[in-house]
Formats: sequence, structure tokens, C-alpha cells
Amino acid sequence: MKIGELVERTGVNHRLLRYYEEQGLLSSFRAGGGGHRHYGDDAPGTVRRIRALLSAGLSTSVIRDILPCASGSGLDFDFEACTLRKLRGHLDGIDERLDELQRMRTSLAGLIADTEAGALATV
Repeated sequence: MKIGELVERTGVNHRLLRYYEEQGLLSSFRAGGGGHRHYGDDAPGTVRRIRALLSAGLSTSVIRDILPCASGSGLDFDFEACTLRKLRGHLDGIDERLDELQRMRTSLAGLIADTEAGALATV
């Protein structure tokens, strides 16, 4: 199918589809003498998976790793072990960042409290 048909079937604009290609998330091929992009029959499902994974907050590099593991069509993923492992790893990374932010917040709140207590004691 040509890019225009993929746009119609997915609701994703031309620029985003080209971006997905640049990021290695979507494949196209040039057929005939016109040099127009053509996509396989599985492209609409791939685009829907990309959109769902982006909506879940995954980066394009994580999605690039996960897409070969995903099977099925539409948004009904049949995740294989490699997909779940990658998603769990990403979730663990988010949890680690949240823990670090909480430690930083606690430290900063303590510094503010100590500073305010010291400032009030000298006034």
C-alpha cells in the first residue's frame, strides 16, 4: 500500500510515518519507476502498536527493540517472553528514577527545613 492509504487506515500523518521509518520502527520499499513508498499489509498493525507503545511512555529505541517480539494485529498484543522482559526492564528503570527523585526530594526538603530553622534561630 502507498503512504496515503496507510495514512487513511491509521490516522497517522505522512511526517510521523516517515519519522517512524527513520527511527527503524516501520519499513517501506520503493516499487516501480515512480519511487513512491510502499508498505506491507502488516503496516497498519505495526503503526497501531507503535502508537500504543508511545502512549505508554516508551522511547522509540525501546519500541525498536520490542516490535520484533510483538505479534498479532491491532492493539491486541500477544507478547512473547522477550517483550515482557524488555517492558519489565523499562518499568524497573522508571521505578529506579522515581526512587532517586524521592531521595532527592527528601534531601532537599531537609536542607530547606534546616536552613529555615537556622535562619529563624539567628533572627
